[in-house]
Amino acid sequence: VSRKARDKGYNIGEKFMTYSILVVDDDITIRNSVTEYLKAINYEVKSALDATQALKILKSFKANLVLTDIMMKGMDGLELTRRIKDSYDVDVMVMTGYSAEYSYENAVKAGASDFIFKPFRFEELDLRIKRVLREAESKKERSKLLKKLEKIAITDALTGLYNSRHFFAQVKTEVNRHIRYSRALSLLIIDIDFFKNYNDTWGHLEGDKVLMKIGKTVNSCMRSMDTAYRYGGEEFTILLPETRIKKACLVGERIKESICDRIFEPEPGTKVSISVSLGATELVKGEDFTTFISRADKALYKSKDTGRNKLTYLIP
Repeated sequence: VSRKARDKGYNIGEKFMTYSILVVDDDITIRNSVTEYLKAINYEVKSALDATQALKILKSFKANLVLTDIMMKGMDGLELTRRIKDSYDVDVMVMTGYSAEYSYENAVKAGASDFIFKPFRFEELDLRIKRVLREAESKKERSKLLKKLEKIAITDALTGLYNSRHFFAQVKTEVNRHIRYSRALSLLIIDIDFFKNYNDTWGHLEGDKVLMKIGKTVNSCMRSMDTAYRYGGEEFTILLPETRIKKACLVGERIKESICDRIFEPEPGTKVSISVSLGATELVKGEDFTTFISRADKALYKSKDTGRNKLTYLIP
């Protein structure tokens, strides 16, 4: 880290960055002294004389921490804390000189991350701020890691589409939504024609390239509300919420044509095209998800049994 970065930043663990703090206190002497001290140790600081002004400032000022007094005219610090936590991802530290009237538990219940009694030494305030900011950074890192792990758990590594485990969870959710709100739901199942022959001829690495490209093609042809999954092997599924069978078939035909238009080159000078067969269906009232999937599967096999490279739909 350069000297310039160190001079302008603040070290939390191994990171050097400028943290922003909003100081809220109707006592001008305390507000000014705390503000000047925090600026002197390289925080970016703004101040407010009451809770109403603080909430206005937060609309445009991206604070990492709000340091607020509890006893203020109008809205008190605990109510301010509650409002901040309801609207912003910002930590709050409360300070008070009225130790008999307020407790750490009151502050925590309101959503505060820490609580400090006046009068305090500035060094103690600095240490408490460091701890709150460090814990906030750790929480964000854990949250990012958890989201990454959750995504890995529901994603097919080869195609980047969702995996079959997530498909079964999501189809149950969509069926339940259909039951509650009577919204249409359609399903497409896609199977690559003669994929075993392709693998046997050109090898599994080339076959994997086909799966990856078809996954991208499927993803590019969907609408924003649709979700695609690698169902298993060379099969893919697409859930189409709020979609009747006619519209689902249009989406399926677009996918089929887009895949047929792609040219694969398993070895230099050899160009190969791929076709797919599709089955489509629409959920009917009172039906469970297994029957729904089974009917789409039957439609797919009808496409395969009658020549492939086509879409067949079945409805009860």
